[in-house]
Amino acid sequence: MTERNLQIVLARRPTAAVTEEDFRIVEAPVPEPGESQFLVRNLYLSLDPYMRGRMSDAKSYAKPVELGGVMVGAAVGEVLASRHAKFKPGDKVEGAFGWQLYALSDGKGVRKIAGRGVPLSAYLGVIGMPGVTAYIGLLDIGQPKPGETVVVSAASGAVGGVVGQLAKIKGCRAVGIAGGPQKCRIVVEELGFDACVDYKAGRLAADLEGAVPKGVDVYFDNVSGEIADEVLRRMNPFSRIPFCGSISEYQRPEPRGLRNIRSLLVNRIKLQGFIVWDHLNGWPAALADLERWVAEGRIKYRETIAEGLRNAPAAFIGMLSGKNVGKQVVKLA
Repeated sequence: MTERNLQIVLARRPTAAVTEEDFRIVEAPVPEPGESQFLVRNLYLSLDPYMRGRMSDAKSYAKPVELGGVMVGAAVGEVLASRHAKFKPGDKVEGAFGWQLYALSDGKGVRKIAGRGVPLSAYLGVIGMPGVTAYIGLLDIGQPKPGETVVVSAASGAVGGVVGQLAKIKGCRAVGIAGGPQKCRIVVEELGFDACVDYKAGRLAADLEGAVPKGVDVYFDNVSGEIADEVLRRMNPFSRIPFCGSISEYQRPEPRGLRNIRSLLVNRIKLQGFIVWDHLNGWPAALADLERWVAEGRIKYRETIAEGLRNAPAAFIGMLSGKNVGKQVVKLA
């Protein structure tokens, strides 16, 4: 194959906010599949907040990206050549193929995509890891009950948008927190939340108080920081907090911590951090439900699409600062 493989590698480890200088674009030969391998041409690349953690060498739940290594990330693509018994040319697949145009795989952790009338990019978002994160975090850890109030931060994002819709499916009141009036309109008018609080309006405490007159039974935390502190003040006794992420802290040299942590004790709150990869047994049921609900129109989603692999670093930085709506993907082909 005469075409070259374009890759984005980690050039240096950021100590605060990520910049484009932390990445480097390189070219390499397109690899040939060996025994029990297949070659994938990536079509869409997923950009997710967890990747910021992989750029650091601090202790975490997963190994960091090596300096000079291809940035980690899921992608959907098409099998071009195969020496693997279970994958053939033309198959559409999703896997951890990284920030590159072509990737080799041995099939571990790769799923075939049927694509029943759903765009391929959706398998990186609402019918992918973010959707499963919402499903397992809310239903298994949050355990919402009909009539309860569920609050989710980053409600216009890939995970948060699904959380609120799952809450509605389960008969709950869904309240989102998002940045800016446009995002709040999308959360309420398109995604069907009951209310949305604009944390950028300067009235976070008062607006949140008005949105949750009966308090909060489940808080799905994607951001931590000041927003989590305000929600903690309004948690009901025996409420639950699935702790998914702390995106408000990712770009800070030093995390701020929580002031209202005493609420955990006073209200006997269950707070559980979780990593969706620890719940692999729950993925098949989650993906089946999500795909069905998307096809039926019960779950809607938004995407922000960047064009071309070279624009992935800028799109990633924009996502970390909240410039995207819904799932951030990069169209590669």
